[in-house]
Parts: sequence; structure tokens; C-alpha cells
Amino acid sequence: MASPPAPLTDVEKEFFLKHGYLKLTNCFTREQAAEVCEGVWTRLGMSPTDKSTWTRERTNMPSHRTFDVSIFAPKAWSAICELCGGEERVAPECKDWRDSLIVNLGTAEGEGKPKAPRDLPGWHVDGDFFIHYLDSSEQALLSIPLFTDIVPQGGGTVICPAGIDMIANWLYQNPQGVSPWMRPRASEDFKVEKSFDWYRDLLRGVSDDGFIEATGKVGDVYLLHPLMMHSASDNALRRVRIITNPPVSLKEPHCFDREDRNYSLVERKTINSIGEEKLKGWKIMAPRESVVPQRVRIQEAMKLEEMKRMEDQRKFTVTAA
Repeated sequence: MASPPAPLTDVEKEFFLKHGYLKLTNCFTREQAAEVCEGVWTRLGMSPTDKSTWTRERTNMPSHRTFDVSIFAPKAWSAICELCGGEERVAPECKDWRDSLIVNLGTAEGEGKPKAPRDLPGWHVDGDFFIHYLDSSEQALLSIPLFTDIVPQGGGTVICPAGIDMIANWLYQNPQGVSPWMRPRASEDFKVEKSFDWYRDLLRGVSDDGFIEATGKVGDVYLLHPLMMHSASDNALRRVRIITNPPVSLKEPHCFDREDRNYSLVERKTINSIGEEKLKGWKIMAPRESVVPQRVRIQEAMKLEEMKRMEDQRKFTVTAA
């Protein structure tokens, strides 16, 4: 059985404030995970037993169903709310997790040849759908529920806790906002999409032991500070890896100058990165804006293809019966 909800311990709080993430175990059962992943191979158009059909290394799937995380994984939901300062601060729609599965199958060429974390090409901070500020509410926490077991070199997300300070200070220095790819508003390539060069350059100063691979068992959930740099990794073992990454949004932006000092743990971690005195009176200097990322258009087309494959499978099953 999954673990019931409980307040975070002092040890967990201190760990989050130091490292910017938590790993919660036993948040949901294997049976629940199987229900979420039902039909995944039909949706992919691949076979779980024939690797020659594994024609895509990673697939960010569109969603077809939603489920209430407060019921599905109450332990995780309780921790999410506590990290964000209480359920009253969390946008209610964040209770809806989706079956927008992220499947990492690796490649035949990369099998047995894992890349070093610093050499991974996909380093980024989540939130490709809005202009970023230090206090942005759109992505207040990142969740990574594990729907398959993930072992080292098995395609787990790699995180860089040291990057939180770097990203926080960059956003502090750019109150006019930066693009999801961290380009300041005044730069000529502000609107250029999908370039990870800025992040890769930042990682050159991180030591080899500054990277963590998010491994674990089905039912584990990682909760990451919103400024946590991370990347998909090579699945050198080619073991099926399935996760999702539901964002957590707030009703109001983070506040780093609260009169009552009732800061959330996420806010406190950001304050620690900048310095409380420096943040007094800090405010954004340009409008908040949303962005329509290219992935939305890609996933809309992918969803139509998935729906056709599922309908064909349903018709085949009915005929065979």
C-alpha cells in the first residue's frame, strides 16, 4: 500500500533548503501506475518486446486523461502544498495530474555508452510557456512521479542542485524578464526557441559530484525547486523508463519580502540563494507574459495519431472477440 500523507520532517525540510529537492517514496502503488500507463504501447505505436520498433529515443506524449493527485498520491500532494506554503497558495488546477507520459527508451547506438552528466544536451529549467521572473508563479515546483523502476544509467532525469543559485541570481539581475531559454528581454535572440547553450555554458563550473540521477522505484516522487536545472539522460541500459512532470503553479507570485516572514520552503530556498537584504523591495520591471511553445503544436498532432491507433486497437479487439 502507498504511504499516507504526513507533514514533512525537520530533516526533510533542511534537506530541501540545502539541496532544493526531495525524494518521496511509496506515494502510489504499482497497480495505480499500471492504470496510468495502460495502452502506452498502442499510443506509441511500438512493441514492448521488439526493440526494433523503438524508433524514438524519448517521447513526450500528449494527455488523454486526468486524475486527482490528492487522491492518487496524497503523500505527494501533502508535501507539494507544504513546500509551497500551504494548499491555500496553490492553484487548484494543479491537483490534476495527466497521463502525458514521458517515455525514454534509449537508442541502439547509445546502448552501453552513457554520457557524462555535463555532456548531456538537454539541460534546462522547466517552464517553456511563460516569460521567467524570479518570482514567477507559473512554475512554482516541479514534480517527477516514477511510473517504472529507474536504475542508474536507466534514463533517469539528472538534476544539478548547484544550479539553483546560478539561475536565481540570473533572474534577480534581470527583473525585466528572460525567455524560457534564459535570454534577457533586450537581447536580439530573445524569442529564439530551443537553444540550450546558455545552460551548458553554466555547467562548466560544476564539479563532477554536483549532479544527481533521479533513480528509484515505482511510486517514488521527486519534488524539485522551480529553478532546478535538469536534463533527460541517455538510457544506456534501454530499460523502459516512464515518468511525467506535472508543474505546480501558485495563485499569486512568490513573495520575498513578506511582512509576517511566513515564507514557503520554496521561497526560503530562493532567498538563501540571493540574500534576504538584497531582495527587499525587489520587483519585476516588465509585464508577465505567456508563451505558446512549439511542443504544444507537436503534441496536438501526436494526440490525433494516438487516438487513431487506440481506436484501431479497440476495433481489432472487438472483431477478435
